[in-house]
Amino acid sequence: MGNEAIARGALEAGVRVATSYPGTPASEIMTTLMHFGPEAGVYTEWSVNEKVAVEIAAGASYAGARAMASMKQMGLNVAVDAVMSLAYIGVKGGLVLVVADDPGPHSSQTEQDTRLFARFAKLPVLDPSCPQEAYEMTKYAFTLSETLNLPVIVRPTTRVSHACQEVEVGDIPPRPPVPGFVKDPRWVIMPSLSARQHVWLNGQQERARAEFAATSFNKAHLEGPIGVIAGGPSYFYVLEALRRLGLKLSVLKIGTPYPLPEEPVKDFLRRMEKILVVEEQEPVIEEQVISLAWRHHLSVEISGKHDGLLPREGEFNVEKVATAIARFLNLEQNAAAAALPPPPPLPARPPLFCAGCPHRGSFYAFKQAARDLDVIFTGDIGCYTLGAAPPLKAMDTCLCMGASLGLAQGLARVQPGTRLVAFIGDSTFFHAGLPPLVNAVHQRVRLTVVVLDNETTAMTGHQSHPGLAAEGGRVAVDIGRVVEACGVETVITADPMDLEATMAAARRALAAEGPSVVILRHPCPQMAKPSTRCRVNPEACIDCRTCINELGCPALVPTDHGVTINATCTGCGLCAQICPTAAIEEVE
Repeated sequence: MGNEAIARGALEAGVRVATSYPGTPASEIMTTLMHFGPEAGVYTEWSVNEKVAVEIAAGASYAGARAMASMKQMGLNVAVDAVMSLAYIGVKGGLVLVVADDPGPHSSQTEQDTRLFARFAKLPVLDPSCPQEAYEMTKYAFTLSETLNLPVIVRPTTRVSHACQEVEVGDIPPRPPVPGFVKDPRWVIMPSLSARQHVWLNGQQERARAEFAATSFNKAHLEGPIGVIAGGPSYFYVLEALRRLGLKLSVLKIGTPYPLPEEPVKDFLRRMEKILVVEEQEPVIEEQVISLAWRHHLSVEISGKHDGLLPREGEFNVEKVATAIARFLNLEQNAAAAALPPPPPLPARPPLFCAGCPHRGSFYAFKQAARDLDVIFTGDIGCYTLGAAPPLKAMDTCLCMGASLGLAQGLARVQPGTRLVAFIGDSTFFHAGLPPLVNAVHQRVRLTVVVLDNETTAMTGHQSHPGLAAEGGRVAVDIGRVVEACGVETVITADPMDLEATMAAARRALAAEGPSVVILRHPCPQMAKPSTRCRVNPEACIDCRTCINELGCPALVPTDHGVTINATCTGCGLCAQICPTAAIEEVE
């Protein structure tokens, strides 16, 4: 897997400290490092958020150790403050930031292009096209970081992170000794230092450009005066599209999109009459190629995103690229020949919580408790975002990590008569929920915060978080005590699988005058095997379908004569609690 290849590359490069916050499509990088790292003497951790992860990795780098922080593209937004200053202050031991982008997007709120951030931060970025190259680029990134004294970004996309390939690897060497931290004014970023370092940082762009020109990650295959420049996984889409179209064009592969290596690109452009630039998302390579051609008076026609042959959004595939190449060459009929037959339509599959998910009970209970009130439910990022979907419809907003609390406070200021309920998960609470909670207490906002504690980071693969005790003596931080220490006076804990208790907790919290917090704690059903399940007594079932219509559990299946419960049932008993005829019972 591409993420496993990245982890392997880091191990072979001598990484000593690796940090991360889970986020698809990057999560398996840290999972792999945690599995293989201890034997190699590597310290690994799931940090509380991406900014903290980068700062820990930077501290290790200051002492001369090689370090890595991995995250998804939106995690970089959280880490930006630290990363921007690191670009000015520099590093000592190799520091690699792996930022997995999600064109599509498949599992993200945004479709960002980290190459644009690299250009903004003036940091070199490597763009792997396959798992093998991700492995090789990760190893190279540590060396490049120490050569330039800069953090280096490796930017796999979802297809590279999750694709599988046989990867040729080397040996994992012993960890070299760490030189140690040397006190120096260079580590204290002051305005006067920043002014001087900005000049240095600009100079490092040209050093990076020269380094990239000498790598094998940029290579040309010449087949005449018409060519394609491609970066990332688009390179393989181009090769496959040309094969389907029965064409032979010159192809320049770019694995180092910023700063663009000028010499190999100039050499390619001088041989071309017209080129098509193929890259997902933003025209990062294309704009640099246009600038390069203009500055060196190269007479070559350049197509891509600026003339509308390729979109700036969405994930590419062979069909999209084949169509673009055919249009580029005015061969519209060939595009149809290159396309595969359309696949059959996918069956409708509405988003649902897993059978036995405690969030189902949490949302249901709060909606019932607030049925006669004017309430806005603000939501957050996690499995529980599915609470917005029918039949629960218990989430009215969702913006980003931790925003449920901030949005609720803004709404409270302009709709003072409306009750605000902010849902947030246990991992997200530690990641980004504490600052807005402190703000709500300080400003005395009438707000109910519901912490959905399923005792894991379920959405990204069940990673640990600070609320859980873990191996290595890590201490579990109690959410209730943290909330009380922040000054919240009404703090209630309940089990969301007990609907009566949860509704009582909801009513009490909603009646509070100041900020209140309800902690709804029940483990994720994917973490334990059920000992019971539910079944329907067909004699008592009146086919009212209250259970299906109110809960939307995938274990509940309508039949011609009522409702049945399938094998996905975990025996949570929520359906039994709301059945008006007591037709549902638990069995071993």
